[in-house]
This record gives sequence, C-alpha cells and structure tokens, in this order.
Amino acid sequence: MPSHHDRATQQPAAAQNVLIVRTSSMGDLVHTLPAITELKAHHPHLRISWLTEAAFADIPALHPGISEVIPIAWRQWRRQLLHRATWRELGALRRKLRDTPWKMVLDCQGLFKSAAFAALAGGPLVVGYDHGSVRERIACLFYQRRHPVSWRLSAVQRNRRLFAAAFGYHTSGVPDFGLTAGTRPSWLQSGPYAVMLHATSRVAKAWPETMWTTLGRRLHAEQGLRVVLPWGSATERQRSERLAAAIPHATVAPHTRIKEAASLIGHATAVIGVDTGLTHLANALNVPLVALYTDTDPAQTGVVESPRAMNLGNVAKCPTVENVWHALRTVQGEWHDA
Repeated sequence: MPSHHDRATQQPAAAQNVLIVRTSSMGDLVHTLPAITELKAHHPHLRISWLTEAAFADIPALHPGISEVIPIAWRQWRRQLLHRATWRELGALRRKLRDTPWKMVLDCQGLFKSAAFAALAGGPLVVGYDHGSVRERIACLFYQRRHPVSWRLSAVQRNRRLFAAAFGYHTSGVPDFGLTAGTRPSWLQSGPYAVMLHATSRVAKAWPETMWTTLGRRLHAEQGLRVVLPWGSATERQRSERLAAAIPHATVAPHTRIKEAASLIGHATAVIGVDTGLTHLANALNVPLVALYTDTDPAQTGVVESPRAMNLGNVAKCPTVENVWHALRTVQGEWHDA
C-alpha cells in the first residue's frame, strides 16, 4: 500500500495561471499557436488565458490548450478615449484581470499597447522580448524579464523561442499548431472542393483576378473540384462573385465567423491563398496549401512549409498559374495520386 508521502507525490500539480498577450492580427495569432502546443507539452499543469482583440477571439479558442480567451475592444476604445464608457470598460477589464493570481504574463507581441495591457494584469512577472528583439522598444519598460530572439527567424520560430526562454525549456521538432477541423459546413454541397483565399487588406498583396479564374477553371476541369470563394467585406464579396461567375460551378461562401471559416478550410481538398490570416489558418489545419506572395518575403511571414504546404513568390515576384498548379499537385500528394 502506498505511503502518505507516496500518495502526496502522485497528486497532480496545482494549476498555475499564465496570461498570453497577443491582440492582433489573425496571422500573428496563428503564428503563436505552435508555441502554445509546445508550452502545454512541457508544462501541462498551466492554465493558459489569452488576451486578444474580440474580432480574433475565435483563433485561440480553437486551441485545446487555451482555458480562457479574454476579448478586448482596443480598436474601438482608441477612437473613443474621451468617452466615459470607454474608461468604464477599461476599468472592468482591469478588475477582471486582477481577479486572477497570475504566475506570469507573457507579451509576445512586443508593442507599447500589448505591453501596457500585460502590465494592466497586475502579475508579479511580465515577460517579453529584449531591446534588440522587440518591435517597439518602449514596450521593454513594462517587462521585468526580457529575452533576446533573433529577427532572422520566422514569426513561428520567434514565438517558440520566446516561450521556451520564458518557461525554461528548449524547442524541438516541427511546429504543431494543435488544431483540428470542425464539422463540414452544412450549406456546402457534397463532394471535394478547393478554397480560394483571394482577399487581402493590401492591394499590393493581391493575385490578379485573371489568374484566379484560370486556376479555378483548371481545378474544375482536371480535378473535378468545386471552387469555394470566401469573403470578408463588400469589396471582397464583389470579387468573389466575379470569380464565381467565370469559374464553372463555383460557390460564393456566406459571410462566416473565423470558427466557421476554419471548418470550411479544414475539410478542403486544396487551399490557395494570398498573404492573409485565413491562409495561415489553413496552414495550421494542415490541409494541402499553396500560399502566394507578391509583396512580402515568405522567409519572414510565410506559412510553415511541409509536404502539405508551400510558399510561392516574394517581393515583386508574382507566381504564375503554372507555378501554382505544379505546387498544388505536389502538396496534394497522396490524394492526387489516388
């Protein structure tokens, strides 16, 4: 029979509260997910909360290692700083944060605003990047502990290194985003489909509509795939409708939240996307993916390449339809061979 001491040592460690601060944007939140997976693997007893803009709250909520998502409305508050209601909401946030005894608050965004929110939590230890690694040096004034992380690393690797330094372990292996697809959308017809993520916040990141049309027609003709076109704004919806009109049997997706978009993307046979948050979400869901870059360097902000994911293009280097087609056949792998 085990002794009292043996029984005591077999008890699970008490949960310790950790707050992660990463408020935006969607792609940056996705880039943080592998660090969460790795942190939980090394410290399973941690109870991890995540502070983020309400618009992106669905991203951390998809990860099983996140116990609580704390939404904020900074984009609204900063436009209404003279309103009494804004300060009431900030006060309520401060009280909520300080109701939890934090072991550590980790700001992995490295901006003045994120560091200020980290300090607002009132934890005994606020951690972030050092002066040579942080995005805005003034943020370091809020940190009690600072860690150097090379800018030469990708965004995913920078997050992993910061978390490892903060919590005392070494990164290893390929990134694991920790996500699984939800239920296939009920509005979508049966059969295999490809998702085209054409929407982007910057015109310079866009891929020409004529190329999307050519690729969509080829996907339908040679692989029998229905093309699905998500959108997020009125302008993007109009583009989706133009593309759908030019591609046989294409479908314009209804307006969806991030969680529903993840279900759509997670069941796709192929995803092609420009440098946007949903493309990085596709990478996290491990679907066959080709990411297109025309105005940014994928070495810094590209998807994590694997047998199922590939980056194409670079600054002022627009991929051709033929480039995309050959890359797509590569990442489709066993599905295409079958």
